[in-house]
Amino acid sequence: MAARRASNSTLFSCGQIKMERTSLDDFWSTLRTLAPGLALAGSIAVAAVLIEPLATDTAAFIFDFPVAIPALVLALVAGMAMHVSDPQSPVQPGLNFAVKKLLRVAIALLGLRIAFSDIAALGITTALIIMVSMTLTLLAGFVLARLVGRDDAFGALAGAATAVCGASAALATASVLPADKNRDADVVFTVVAVNALSTVAMLAYPPLCLWLGYDGRETAILLGATIHDVAQVVGAGYSVSTETGNGAVIVKLFRVFLLLPVVLAIGWYFTRKGGQHGNAKVPFPLFAVVFVALAALNSTGLVPPIVKSVLGEVSRWGLLVAIAALGIGTSLGAVLRIGWQAIVVICGTTLFLLAAVIAGLAIA
Repeated sequence: MAARRASNSTLFSCGQIKMERTSLDDFWSTLRTLAPGLALAGSIAVAAVLIEPLATDTAAFIFDFPVAIPALVLALVAGMAMHVSDPQSPVQPGLNFAVKKLLRVAIALLGLRIAFSDIAALGITTALIIMVSMTLTLLAGFVLARLVGRDDAFGALAGAATAVCGASAALATASVLPADKNRDADVVFTVVAVNALSTVAMLAYPPLCLWLGYDGRETAILLGATIHDVAQVVGAGYSVSTETGNGAVIVKLFRVFLLLPVVLAIGWYFTRKGGQHGNAKVPFPLFAVVFVALAALNSTGLVPPIVKSVLGEVSRWGLLVAIAALGIGTSLGAVLRIGWQAIVVICGTTLFLLAAVIAGLAIA
């Protein structure tokens, strides 16, 4: 009996070792499969970060005023320049992983930038202005898309990117949209368009606030509630004053915080409509839930600064690699074929958001 127990124990140990070796072999096999694509996208991301200062300085010299050209856009454009059309290419598994998995991790980690105390400091009136204007802008995206002959999916993409937080919102929203062969081209166009419009807004909105007679608080609300990307909000706000810059960033981060309900609402809408979600089978994306959970954790003040800094860099590089991968998988020709309708929708939602916030401030 003892000998039998010993034999069984030996067999169990051998089986466990075999399972561990099999799992380890599977891990290295998966890593080798993903490595070519991740290495290519990662190289483009590094190059974009290195080129960003030079590109920004060159643009400022050419146009004779400050022009922000973020690494995110550089990585996207460079990726498109290296477009890989062969679906059997060894880089494809890594590129798909970056766009579908790594992207969600990066967006979830953005939650560590938000604290509930900052949001509470906005006040109920400001929060209502932001939420109402965002909701109306999202609806305007659907209306404008239908008016120019585009589908609801593009309307949702444009409306969310405009209403929430530019490129990050576009990428997050795309994960709950019905599968479509032109979806990547739509996302690329939206990312480039909202960045261009953010740069224009960064330069135009501060003088507009002055012309409207806004004080520092009202200026902060308008800049934070209407400019698409965080970088341009920072540029516009701090060009007015430190206090205005701080307020504008808090307003902007509140919009980022609302990414979860926006994505859930869009996913619910297309599920009710009978759309097939492709990568997102249910309208409850885990990355958005983690995003809010991390915001709640950050609000406790228990997250060490070094941890926030490290994870912030992980998020930043994850977004860069993911958007480079998206660019590699998207041909320039497909983007150019999108047409004037997409431009009308993106510009229309941008102007609608501006008008909605101005109206809200006037009523308040």
